[in-house]
Amino acid sequence: MKKFLKKATLFAVALSVVIAPATTLAANKDKDPTMNDERFLVIGHRGVSGLAPEHTIPAYDRVKEEKGDYIEVDIQMTKDGKLVALHDTTLDRTTNGTGEVRDHTLEEIKQLDAGSWFNEAYPEKADESYEGLEVPTLEEVFQRYGKDTKYYIETKSPDVYPGMEEKLLELLEKYNLDGANERSSKVIIQSFSQESLLKVHEMDPDLPLVQLLWYEPGENGKYEEYSGVTPSPSDVTSEDLEEIDRYAVGIGMNYRYDGELFYDEDFIEEARELDLLVHPYTVNSKSDMDLLLDWGVTGMFTNYAGKLHDVTHDDN
Repeated sequence: MKKFLKKATLFAVALSVVIAPATTLAANKDKDPTMNDERFLVIGHRGVSGLAPEHTIPAYDRVKEEKGDYIEVDIQMTKDGKLVALHDTTLDRTTNGTGEVRDHTLEEIKQLDAGSWFNEAYPEKADESYEGLEVPTLEEVFQRYGKDTKYYIETKSPDVYPGMEEKLLELLEKYNLDGANERSSKVIIQSFSQESLLKVHEMDPDLPLVQLLWYEPGENGKYEEYSGVTPSPSDVTSEDLEEIDRYAVGIGMNYRYDGELFYDEDFIEEARELDLLVHPYTVNSKSDMDLLLDWGVTGMFTNYAGKLHDVTHDDN
């Protein structure tokens, strides 16, 4: 069995180790998690974020309109303990606010404009209705879309937000989105943090989990720092995938970095032999969609759910 990605670093953000020891995983393994892999999943990356401001109601609305299967919701936590839909730990990029999300109350964040930045960045896609959009809470997302929608939720930077997982599961229970979930898959929980996923698995072993991975090239075989974090470098082996398989139903990874493809069909095959789902991110070009489909991935994150739906339903 070959090792993969000789010049790539595998790591989970905010972890001191990349993969937990097998004994630790075994303690959290109530059963071998699985999920129906017969249907390809179109995952609306931050909504249909190529056409509307990410993590806003218009972006989420378009996922179903464009026949996507899942709304991806990244969650952060406010100063007063509310879960909000934002990708960054800071407010600066996608609102007219500044500073850390954790340093602001929900009331303060609700005063911000989360849509005008999109009109400024993409004038060819601008819409007056995007001006003044609010940052939605996770609860508001559940209230709007209910059980008729499927959610792909990421615990973002859980080390920054103690108790995030408990609050997430409380909301899932409140809106009847928890329970025996692996086959119906109303909710999938993803994270770069293995620690966070293991915590969720311990609290609710029926929730399907996806381990997010990040690969970054090194120079001359050496591993470089990423975002100030120097993880323990590791090539991905079949043993690594087997350990992930102890608690997760799948993996999600950046499939390109600076335009370079990071893995090949063999990698997908190894993961699929373990019945792991494989959901690369973020796939926006038709040529890459076609390539990854040929390689056997079971779903993709995309900013253009309609385009990916059309590619996967092309009978020609």
